[in-house]
Amino acid sequence: MRPVRIERGYAKFAAGSALIDVGDTRVLCAVSIEERVPRFVQLEGGGGWITAEYAMLPGSTPERSQRDGRQGSVSGRTQEIQRLIGRSIRAVVDKSLLGERTFWLDCDVLQADGGTRCASITGAFAAFMDACEKLRGQGGFRDGFPVKDYIAAVSVGVVSGKPVLDLPYKEDSAAEVDMNVVMTGSGAFVEIQGSAEAAPFTRRQMNEMLNLAAKGNRLLIDMQRKMFLENANAVHSSDLQPA
Repeated sequence: MRPVRIERGYAKFAAGSALIDVGDTRVLCAVSIEERVPRFVQLEGGGGWITAEYAMLPGSTPERSQRDGRQGSVSGRTQEIQRLIGRSIRAVVDKSLLGERTFWLDCDVLQADGGTRCASITGAFAAFMDACEKLRGQGGFRDGFPVKDYIAAVSVGVVSGKPVLDLPYKEDSAAEVDMNVVMTGSGAFVEIQGSAEAAPFTRRQMNEMLNLAAKGNRLLIDMQRKMFLENANAVHSSDLQPA
């Protein structure tokens, strides 16, 4: 793993927030809360909803990235990542305990060097927890705390025939296989996105990558636990003992 740092409460006016650094990748995750839910949630029996938006800011890459949506629509890549972030956080939340609220998770990539969607998921959970802890302190959850488990995501791949954990852009752009793995604190998989970029991969290689992903996600979730159990403002991966 590259060095990781997560700082909660980074944005003053957000309901919850976290700044996450994974190597040279940096993502600001902020939560806004609306006291209403989409119509389809009402029709399905009530509760709350969690949705996400993701953006690469213009200065996040060496060459300026055009703002998504400038032409009236967002790219397919952006839509895919937004849906992935939203369903990853929803996977560990009891929506019936959220109240009639919509939680907007905004993930803005300030600097990109590979693994932005994985950093966004890990940071979005920290921001969501930050918001939920504040709401709990205000008596906002009458029927119980809605978060049931932790969740994190990490990239793995095969580079020069060897399995690699947490790929920066240089490795990611040269990888024969690229995979993103989302896991809960209990070790269950929420999503596995894997593709052969240059050559097919074997079952053995897939198992090696999943084992690496489990180690990486365990480190990230240990950081989240330390942050919230001890009410810490910021946690760095060097604060923890290697798994």
